Amino acid sequence: MNSKTLLAALLLAAFPVAALADDAATSDGWSGTGEAGLAMARGNAKSENLNAKLAFKQEDARWKHSVYLTALRSKGEVKTHVAGVDANGNPVVNTVKAYDTTANRYELGGAVGYKFDERSYLVGALRYENDDFSPFQYQAVASVGYGYTVLKNARNELSFEIGPGYKHYRKNDVSGPELDPATHLPVIHRFSSEGELIARGLVAYKHQLTESTALVDTLLVEAGSDNTFVQNDAGLSVAINKAFALKLAYQVRHNTDAPAGVKKTDQLITTNLVYNFGG
Repeated sequence: MNSKTLLAALLLAAFPVAALADDAATSDGWSGTGEAGLAMARGNAKSENLNAKLAFKQEDARWKHSVYLTALRSKGEVKTHVAGVDANGNPVVNTVKAYDTTANRYELGGAVGYKFDERSYLVGALRYENDDFSPFQYQAVASVGYGYTVLKNARNELSFEIGPGYKHYRKNDVSGPELDPATHLPVIHRFSSEGELIARGLVAYKHQLTESTALVDTLLVEAGSDNTFVQNDAGLSVAINKAFALKLAYQVRHNTDAPAGVKKTDQLITTNLVYNFGG
């Protein structure tokens, strides 16, 4: 299974859900949220940061469904290498400041669960992400597994999922340290696409601190022989009214296998305005 097949499957799964965005609180039980945050800096420093997320879910006595789409894009002042010549005509590499993209990532995914009873269920999940600045240009994952709801009451929700899957991925290009003799710029090393079997684990927790304040935390692990991907999303949301809320979130993403010169861990802190579609 390649990334294009997974992406097409996810888009087909998301289409009927997106059509319900304006009327999420239907008799079918669909509900959803949309959130976005924007930060801009001008003056001694110049930067822009935009992140957004859409998520929808539905659950009845036998089935549970969820789909989501996230995006992150940032621009800022960065140092870049430019080939040139010195006063004697000799080739040199100059380091200059430029206003350029520093983050560009989108991710979409979905899951379908078939309930055996009120607590246990069979789950199938798809996930695709494209990231220009992480160790991997893209990661496409399909998995099946067993899920179990440990807690579900007015204040707490806790569930686990575990099962096998398959990941198709490609590492991002990396530069240097050697120089290209023709351009005198760092050599670009390019990687081909690969695939591996993985074990997928998910832990999702929600705690209602007060009537208007909730704490959520989701841990995702995709463990393979070549790379293990770990992502933890923690968030604190405070309702403004029935439709809007403010959310502070902290995300950590880690890949155990990263090319030389590329950091294995990425962190993201966001403060977003959230709109509740209903449900």
